[in-house]
Amino acid sequence: MLDNCPKCGSLFVRTQFRDVCEACYKEEEKLFEKVYAFIRRRENRTATMSQVVDATGVEEALIIKWIKKGRLQLVHFPNLGYPCEKCGATIREGRLCSSCISGIQKEMTKIQQEEERQKQAKRQTTYFTERRKDD
Repeated sequence: MLDNCPKCGSLFVRTQFRDVCEACYKEEEKLFEKVYAFIRRRENRTATMSQVVDATGVEEALIIKWIKKGRLQLVHFPNLGYPCEKCGATIREGRLCSSCISGIQKEMTKIQQEEERQKQAKRQTTYFTERRKDD
């Protein structure tokens, strides 16, 4: 699919593997090597996201992008993470933190209970009798 590069605005062919143009991709690769070289050092393996950003000068969003794509394995870096898509808490896997997941599950349970209550209310029928004056 033909698209504009989100960084420089030039036209490029977007694929499932590449979301920026060739020039920006090469620039990102250089930055990735810089970040990876920094966190690969033994003394930097426990660095937090802000420490990596400060030391390398690479944007946090770009580091998060590499984490989400699986290029940076969080198993090897215990203090790195990315924000939950709902509340922004730091997480290490998935898209939502555990508290947001439990909150959504509680809401879904309430909705299911309400739907079940409404179904039962429809099943209950009421019969009326009429008294005629003739009787």
